[in-house]
Amino acid sequence: MLIAYTVVTVLTIVATAGIAVADFAGAGFVLANAAAVRVPRSSIPLLGAAKAAGAAGLALGLLGARAFGVAAAAGLVLFFTGAVVAHVRARVFHNMAFPGAYLALAGASLALGLAR
Repeated sequence: MLIAYTVVTVLTIVATAGIAVADFAGAGFVLANAAAVRVPRSSIPLLGAAKAAGAAGLALGLLGARAFGVAAAAGLVLFFTGAVVAHVRARVFHNMAFPGAYLALAGASLALGLAR
């Protein structure tokens, strides 16, 4: 179980940190997606900070601070659930796989973190 938790959580950290960096950099695909789901451009750095904090919390969980890892995973589950809801509300389905994949990774990290 520890190997599965470690692999899934590392994947979640890399994916979440990567999209946080894209948020901070103002990547074109981030700006286009935010506009499509009616998220104000001024909110993107805050969303990036939330993602970066989640990735950092997951890393702390891997380093032994289990409560931080579980809390971070739960926070990311809530965050990406909100992203899926925003896509559905705006009827933007063509790229639903992306927030869905992040949600699945965060959910798996949470489940495995609670199980270990």
